Amino acid sequence: MKTKREIDLTNSLETVYTILKHLTQKEKEQIAGHSSCIFLPKGQMVFREGETPNHLECLISGQVKVFKEGIAGRDWIARMVNSAQLLGYRALFGEENYNVSAQTIQDSIICRIDKDTIFSILKKNSNLMFEIMKILARELGFVHAKTITLTQKHIRGRLAEALLFLEQTYGMEDDSQTLKVKLSREDLANLSNMTTANAIRTLSAFSLEKLVELDGRKIKLLDRHSLEHISQIEAKHIYN
Repeated sequence: MKTKREIDLTNSLETVYTILKHLTQKEKEQIAGHSSCIFLPKGQMVFREGETPNHLECLISGQVKVFKEGIAGRDWIARMVNSAQLLGYRALFGEENYNVSAQTIQDSIICRIDKDTIFSILKKNSNLMFEIMKILARELGFVHAKTITLTQKHIRGRLAEALLFLEQTYGMEDDSQTLKVKLSREDLANLSNMTTANAIRTLSAFSLEKLVELDGRKIKLLDRHSLEHISQIEAKHIYN
């Protein structure tokens, strides 16, 4: 991972232009003149709940968790964000303070575009505005689906779904089995909306059942079919 001084601004901005489709050359020049790219090491806060957004945050590389701070230090992870995605845009476009926090779980590079600049571009570029609307609609659909998961599934189903979600979001290592993300058991629990103890116990059960293989924070998915089945039947079981 590059240090702050070694960030390739040109390549970073090219990633921004890929995320923000339909920009004209003039608009790209506007963004280049009103943005900055920074390096944030693992564990660094990108923004905190209650702060006022002044920039559109673009994750160029790395991994970030978006979470709601809970009671007694127990958080709820709302989203896991991979490279080439936007962060904190709902609060920015809604002109509200952040209602969640974001923290890097891997060394990351973030590009920040000035709020007034992106607003000015959106007012003139209907195609980009429509693209942002699609991003917001997809996030709303994801939140809706996750709400159903958290209210209708037991802990085995929630953990199985979380593991499959991590695979979909971050992909796999070259062995096609190991998740390309290393979460603490606490973060995995927060993603699944359960206690850390329940996450550890359920993950251990999955290991004994040969569904996964554990090596510290590395998790191999040995039997995706069974994990998908568990994710589905644990929802149906509630109605039986």
